[in-house]
Amino acid sequence: MTDRGEALALAAVELVGCPFRLHGRDPATGLDCIGLVSAAMAASGGQPVPPSGYALRNLAIDHWLPLATRSGLVPSLGPVRSGDVLLITLAHCQHHVVIAADAQSIIHAHAGLRRVVRQQIDRTWQIRAKWRLAPQMKG
Repeated sequence: MTDRGEALALAAVELVGCPFRLHGRDPATGLDCIGLVSAAMAASGGQPVPPSGYALRNLAIDHWLPLATRSGLVPSLGPVRSGDVLLITLAHCQHHVVIAADAQSIIHAHAGLRRVVRQQIDRTWQIRAKWRLAPQMKG
């Protein structure tokens, strides 16, 4: 059996090709970056608590960051690995969440291409935060 991060990455790969839609939460009608992470988390057994009220560009996002913890994500240390959820800064006020498929590629909702895609990690992106699903407690 795969770990939770690998399961999240596999769920994200299954969403490649879905249409893009700002605030989209349904793979059939469209996903944005938050919708992609939420759908992949739900498909892999997680319970996402997504933010709302955001735009394509946001001056401040710190008030939404605690939702990562409420969604069962914990900080991920070390290099990027399969299933990491990355918060990247693409440009001034343009923040984006993506899921690492592996150490070299990500799955994300690409607004310009109007669909969910897999692409190589761009080393010019600034990774602002990196999380992964917390291990499930045995008991």
